[in-house]
Amino acid sequence: MGGGSSLRVGVIGTGAVSQIVHVPIFSEREDVHLLAVADVETHKAETLSERFGVPLVLSADALITHDELDAVVICTPNHLHEEMAIGALEAGKHVFVERPLAVSANGVRRVLGAAESSGRVLVVGMPHRFRPGVMALRDSVAGNELGSIYAVRGSWMTRAVPGRRLDWRQDPELSGGGALVDLGVPALDLCLWLVGFPDVRRVSCVLGPPGVSIEGAGTLMAETRDGVALTVEVSNRLFASEDQYYARVMGTEGSGALPPLEVFKQLGGRPSEVTPRPPRPRGGENPYTNAYRRLLDDFISRAIGRREVELPREQVQLMALIEAAYQAADSGREVEL
Repeated sequence: MGGGSSLRVGVIGTGAVSQIVHVPIFSEREDVHLLAVADVETHKAETLSERFGVPLVLSADALITHDELDAVVICTPNHLHEEMAIGALEAGKHVFVERPLAVSANGVRRVLGAAESSGRVLVVGMPHRFRPGVMALRDSVAGNELGSIYAVRGSWMTRAVPGRRLDWRQDPELSGGGALVDLGVPALDLCLWLVGFPDVRRVSCVLGPPGVSIEGAGTLMAETRDGVALTVEVSNRLFASEDQYYARVMGTEGSGALPPLEVFKQLGGRPSEVTPRPPRPRGGENPYTNAYRRLLDDFISRAIGRREVELPREQVQLMALIEAAYQAADSGREVEL
């Protein structure tokens, strides 16, 4: 790593998440030197470079192999994640990949193998894990405060936006799927992470609406090998005033839900609220940006050696579940994993 204690970073893809999160946060950190950006639409990369004072605008291939970079952040269409991550890891770079890590379980295995061989840090973009309420609820589950968990439910739904510009997300060859990938991957990760990523035994799934080339909604129902019921509903066609997401964990001695975070336990024979009070985001920052700030801080700490490196092996299980859900939806039958 060059520049003393400064991590030299390049960002591939200058879409919304780069503009709102990655580039602004990296630009303000004293321990990061944002050295380069890349995008197939060069004018977007040049505009972002000028706005934040990023010295280099490169092609993706040139950025991945650039000798002066320590880390690469990949914010491209889903189908590019796997090969770009492997290329960057083989070039000796630490890698942050926006979700999903790859569009298949085998693809995730290939990326993990490249990370193991290179000895570099690999992090996948799951910022919901860094929301204080989510962390507090997971601690309650891990501490057995809710008793034996028997059900987990989640939902991630975004509003239908008339006239939304078509992009790579509407092409299954580029995205890997519709709402089940775009929203189901983070929703499933959230639900499974809350309860320690148990093994799933069987899954069924219904996708819709009918008559479309790529699903705008889906309902997934699964059972873990320990008998926990998992239900996740996603949609990018919600007719409502705002986007909605939630998660709920049900146990024999209590339950927890968010947002907002609420935890109830059986005390003295009756349900009592025992909700912990997590800290508020500093500086009035919104929860989305604050969670990303915490996630990127974790990535940077790992990359410069302040945190132990743990590979995201659970992403194999997550994408295997997504693949099984599509198989179940196509066949109209439950699929055993």
